[in-house]
Amino acid sequence: MVQSDSAIVRSEITAAKQLEFLDGNIEFPEGIEIKFYTKEGQLETTMRADRGYFIQSENLYRGEGDVQIQNLLKDQKLQTEEIFWDQPRKKIYTDKFVTIQERQTLFNGTGMEADDSFSEYTLKQVRDSRTLLPGEGI
Repeated sequence: MVQSDSAIVRSEITAAKQLEFLDGNIEFPEGIEIKFYTKEGQLETTMRADRGYFIQSENLYRGEGDVQIQNLLKDQKLQTEEIFWDQPRKKIYTDKFVTIQERQTLFNGTGMEADDSFSEYTLKQVRDSRTLLPGEGI
């Protein structure tokens, strides 16, 4: 599925298998990948999850399992076990434990909210942070 604005691709959703239900819900049992693009059409952020769901009544996507988000332009990565993408509000969020790598710093905490490009985020309950050693990372 591709979404565009003024003939420029804004997001792209790919999955190996998609199950559609009568209530409008969709399940991606073999994983989901969502790509977000800048206004200029450049790939900015990728989001991957082991399993994905679209909840029609809430217009909300949910990824679970090994969830990985990467902002390619800002060199930021996120790892968690569940993420929600509120497409109309252009927000991603979780209440689960998260690890965020921003360049050479690693942050751990519980709960996070960000814009859907993962360029600006708020880590709600920071547990700790540290500088990465050479060769480390998520």
